[in-house]
Amino acid sequence: MKRFKWISSLVVLFSSLNSAAQVTTNQLQKGDILFIGTSGKLSKAIDKVTQTNQSTNFTHMGIVVSTELGIWVLHADPKLGVVKEDLTEFANNNKVAVYRLKENKQNVIENALNDFSKYLGHPYNSTYIIEDKGYYCSELIYELFATDSIFQLQPMTFKNPQTGKFNKTWIKHYQKLGIEIPEGKPGCNPNEMATNTSLMYMGNLRQK
Repeated sequence: MKRFKWISSLVVLFSSLNSAAQVTTNQLQKGDILFIGTSGKLSKAIDKVTQTNQSTNFTHMGIVVSTELGIWVLHADPKLGVVKEDLTEFANNNKVAVYRLKENKQNVIENALNDFSKYLGHPYNSTYIIEDKGYYCSELIYELFATDSIFQLQPMTFKNPQTGKFNKTWIKHYQKLGIEIPEGKPGCNPNEMATNTSLMYMGNLRQK
């Protein structure tokens, strides 16, 4: 009985330490992938149909492309398109989770970011169809590492997993675009990409 309590205590302690892990800005490295959960109807709709773990609610992501003269993050923003922003602007007061490629994958970062500037200025891909013009946030990260096959595309779903029906937000979104919901087409999303075995969770960013 005492042994069981001791083991249980260790599990609770480990879990609390893991969830409390923090990364300071000066610990960030080029190639670190940053995940955030944002507010808004579309963001909530994304999370509702892509959530893989109740402890993660990621709806947006970007990648650190420079740590010189500040931390700069490349990401695809719904309003601005593909931009390189200061970390503060990217985070926008949201909680940021820091993930890093494992040691045996670190060698692909230089190749992935060697010519990242060619993506700047591209529009946001609001159809979420890979073949369409522009990039959405996870598509951009996928594309950066496509040559080294770090991430894989998966069939997309826009249905609520509990009801099996299309989320109303997605119905309105695609009605406005004038196209059918691309159910089953290949794509990617932040929640799924955070589970990639090539990544390791470093902790939440301590911004102040």
